[in-house]
Amino acid sequence: MTEKRLTPTARKLRRNRTAVEDRLWRRIRSRQLDGAKFTFQFPIGPHIADFACRSARLAIELDGGQHSPDCDADRTKTVESYGYRIIRFWNNDVMENMEGVLEVIRHELRIARNAS
Repeated sequence: MTEKRLTPTARKLRRNRTAVEDRLWRRIRSRQLDGAKFTFQFPIGPHIADFACRSARLAIELDGGQHSPDCDADRTKTVESYGYRIIRFWNNDVMENMEGVLEVIRHELRIARNAS
């Protein structure tokens, strides 16, 4: 599936975001986090990343109990093949340790900025 064909799905996901997605989005939107511009529900190849910073080539995924490293391995490999680094957080990390999550994202942004 091409990225353009995923746009309607991404729009639907934006309208029906989860409480966890909304909580992180409120902290990273509008360049609030180190001036980085994030997009919510961003198509990358045949997948839709929960969040992406295009300039840093960074994708963020929020995972609930249905996810595991094994079941997400192919998805991660595909997203990485498009030049994005992907980081994942469990939903409960966002709910219980927001500052820790934001610090990991800041760290990844610094790595990306130093690499370019």
